[in-house]
Amino acid sequence: MAQHLQPLLRLYDLSPALRRIARFVRRHKLAPYLLLLPALLGITLVLLWPLIQVGIYSFQNYGLPQITGALPTEWVGFANFTTTFKDPEFWLSLRISVLFAVVVVPLTLIVGSIVGLMLNRLGRKMSIFVSTAALLAWATPPVSATILFYWMFSPDGGIVDWALARMPHWLVGSTDWSQYNWATTGALPAYTMIAVLVIWQAFPFIAVTLLAGLKTIPAELTEAARVDGASSWQVFWRVLFPLLKPIYLVLLLLSVIWDFNIFTQSDIIAGLANLNEYNLSLYIYDKAFTFPPSYGLGGALALILAVILLVITVGYVRASVRQGALS
Repeated sequence: MAQHLQPLLRLYDLSPALRRIARFVRRHKLAPYLLLLPALLGITLVLLWPLIQVGIYSFQNYGLPQITGALPTEWVGFANFTTTFKDPEFWLSLRISVLFAVVVVPLTLIVGSIVGLMLNRLGRKMSIFVSTAALLAWATPPVSATILFYWMFSPDGGIVDWALARMPHWLVGSTDWSQYNWATTGALPAYTMIAVLVIWQAFPFIAVTLLAGLKTIPAELTEAARVDGASSWQVFWRVLFPLLKPIYLVLLLLSVIWDFNIFTQSDIIAGLANLNEYNLSLYIYDKAFTFPPSYGLGGALALILAVILLVITVGYVRASVRQGALS
């Protein structure tokens, strides 16, 4: 019997220390931070430490000889960054990434907004059915979706070329669409195909997120605006959009980050054969992993991409906060 009571007695002996720790935690209001500590440790292991490693590699000449131990690690300072900024292929890939994001992000938000407003007008059961059906496109793996679109745009019996070939020339131009190869003709056709694919996969998330925001807005606001003679556009722009602006901010930032990091779709459709069709993700992959790999140069490129996205994010957030404070 005494043996079974020993753990309880040890716990009782520790209780004064535990009580002192509990009082210290309550006094300094440390409970929320202690609850967040496991998540912060996980983030540190999964994200922060790899980021530190990438930062270290970016200042080194680090490749297969350094991994295998054939050559020692060589610190090169800012040489990887200098090489990147002097490479015209980097600026071409950056221009393609920027133009792609400038076109695709607004179109995704517009299509998602239209679908979200239409879903808000449907009944509850029909809205759930349509939302679920649309989310299937968003949940489709990028590889599967890209292969599906590659087949649709294929010059060998693809439905897109088949449909365009049967349309009047005044509508679709004089191009011979019957055997048109979207993937190899040039950067514009390839990224037009990628843009349609990305919009198709991204708009359901935008629509469902906005639908959730629309459900929180009282119907009396829109009804009062319509009674005052406001059109549908005025109701959206004057009543709904100001209330949904925080949601749009998050969706815009997520869309910019996602569209800047498009890799799977561009790798399958555009590929690594044509340097003129590289976006920034393909350029980083080519420099970092194709033989002979240069992980130091890839680390420098990854940091450059991270800084670009950070500048865009911080700049937009500051502008939005400033605008909100003035209004």
